[in-house]
Amino acid sequence: MSTTSLTNRQYLFKSRPEGMPDRSHFELRTSPVREPGDGEIIVRTRYLSVDPTNRVWMSDVKQYMPPVSAGEVMRAGGAGVVESSRHPDYRAGDLVTGLLGWQDYNVGRPEEIPFLAPLPKLDAPLSAFLCPLHLTGGLTAYFGLFETAKPKAGETLVVSAAAGSVGSLVGQMGKIAGCRVVGIAGSEAGCKYVTEELGFDACINYKTEDVAKGLERECPNGVDVDFENVGGEILDAVLDKMNLYGRVAVCGLIATYNDKEPRPGPTRFPLILMQRLRVEGFIVSDYHARFPEAVEKIYGWMKEGKIKWREHVVEGLENAPEALQMLFLPNKVGKLLIKVSD
Repeated sequence: MSTTSLTNRQYLFKSRPEGMPDRSHFELRTSPVREPGDGEIIVRTRYLSVDPTNRVWMSDVKQYMPPVSAGEVMRAGGAGVVESSRHPDYRAGDLVTGLLGWQDYNVGRPEEIPFLAPLPKLDAPLSAFLCPLHLTGGLTAYFGLFETAKPKAGETLVVSAAAGSVGSLVGQMGKIAGCRVVGIAGSEAGCKYVTEELGFDACINYKTEDVAKGLERECPNGVDVDFENVGGEILDAVLDKMNLYGRVAVCGLIATYNDKEPRPGPTRFPLILMQRLRVEGFIVSDYHARFPEAVEKIYGWMKEGKIKWREHVVEGLENAPEALQMLFLPNKVGKLLIKVSD
């Protein structure tokens, strides 16, 4: 195939934000797509995943991967299709996922495209491989809940950011495990979504109700497991309700990602001692060798109707900076995606 007529749009990371990122922190460049050489492929991006980790990568802080550097294509997970191949293991039309970045095309050797992998042939839409079947969605929920939090039937599980891509799946998996599941979300729409569609037992709207009072009402027997996606004041409120030997799985702390100065530690930190809590952070990539196990389990639950999900799709790569800002809006429900091409 000739690529002479193809143009690649790329958002290059320009500067580190203090507070909420916006367009000024990126530079949009366009260039022709070159022909693939021997052993190379061309991947066209179809969807990009928008995740809190995108914001973490923009900060020069200690983290699980090197931060994005100025002049690099903005890092992001994505799903795409092989447009052209001169590599024996890939054919035109193959569907793949990887860190495709904020751009239309990747050209290079497959091992040069971070985490590039062919998709398993499952009866699921392509976008599902960026939510229930993706590492920043269902796989994070699966390993964070079952390996870090280790819920038991009859326990109470609290999930913050409950209407988001990870939290909504954690709650459903908690119900599969036999837990009472209480969500915390930032809108009435989000609370209705997780209780009426996903089967959570209750949900607290932190925008209209004091979280501590809501937990007192909805968790009469205390909290055994906290799947923490938010941090800040919400984490303090949950710590105050934790039972003896409770577990806190720290998945994210999105409440702090735009802070200009470090926050003080949790005010209820002494309860970790008094209640003998286990607080453990985890990164889903640590379980890379077990990803097929999680995909098989989650896909089975999807086919049984036990796992549902919703997508919030932003049309067009040109709207990527605004899509990133939407992560921090309380009324967003479901998995946030950018549709780059058909």
